[in-house]
Amino acid sequence: MAHVTAENVIALDIGGTEIKGAVVAEDGTVLRSERRPTRPARGGGAVIDTVLDCAAELAELARRAGAPPRAVGVVAPGLVDESAGTVVKAVNLDWHDIPLRRRVAEHLGLPVAFGHDVRAGGLAEARLGAGRGSDSFVFVPVGTGIAAAVVTGGRAQGGARGIAGELGHLVVRPGGERCACGGRGCLETVASASAIARRHARLTGTPDLGAEDVHRRASAGEPVAAQVWAEAVAALADGLAATVTLLDPERIVIGGGLARAGAGLLAPLATALAERLAFRTPPRLVAAEHGRSAGCLGAALLARDLLARDLLVAGGPSARDPFVQAPSPVGGTP
Repeated sequence: MAHVTAENVIALDIGGTEIKGAVVAEDGTVLRSERRPTRPARGGGAVIDTVLDCAAELAELARRAGAPPRAVGVVAPGLVDESAGTVVKAVNLDWHDIPLRRRVAEHLGLPVAFGHDVRAGGLAEARLGAGRGSDSFVFVPVGTGIAAAVVTGGRAQGGARGIAGELGHLVVRPGGERCACGGRGCLETVASASAIARRHARLTGTPDLGAEDVHRRASAGEPVAAQVWAEAVAALADGLAATVTLLDPERIVIGGGLARAGAGLLAPLATALAERLAFRTPPRLVAAEHGRSAGCLGAALLARDLLARDLLVAGGPSARDPFVQAPSPVGGTP
């Protein structure tokens, strides 16, 4: 293991499909990484146990290599209370009022920074990715679900109750498919990776394909796959058009698993968005630089910021390299 420093941190990004974990050095180098399936069908308690086991394994690997971690950054989906360190509600994980920051801190005996997964991803793209140089952009990861981080002046906005950016639950097809949130026709029911796979399976009877497989089939000319993909792009354009009309961002950064389609997603999405914004020039539409690792990198940044604030309180330097800044530009207190 290279880049051993005294300021290594553990980063945990908890998603609806998998948990991504890493030991990250002071300069941002990933020393060790770990991925585990979330498997929420086992129940919320089992998912918490998996998170804690993953964190403990990373901490032990770091210690054995002579690089003991100093702090942990953990980010979660759904509705979160960043100041309390609590996951208020994460439907895809069967979590309700989970004191996640306290659970991880007690399990590892380390200080823990806590945040929302998408806002943490926005932080990573703002500092180290496709949002650099932009004072106003929206980070939109499209994966198992869809959400957004609204980044203005270097800060990801949480809103009055910490739930700003729930783009996936914007109704774009009134009366449509029932969403996990209880509504109908939400963007997630049409344009998320899980929705694309589900809709294709329903129409073809082929249940074992993911969204990337559907995109490949669409590119190869399969009519049903092309229809499902086009409907997803159209719905996503509708959601983004509403976002642009309300917020007027300079840039839209598309991330998540679906962004791996590259031009196969961005090109038709840019065209569809321009058609819906005929009254104005659309914002730049770009791919995220950190892909599915954005949330994990953002978690590491939160942990590094926690250490930086401790140094500042102790009279030490507030930052020593571009990977570290204090205070954190993410809204809320980890």
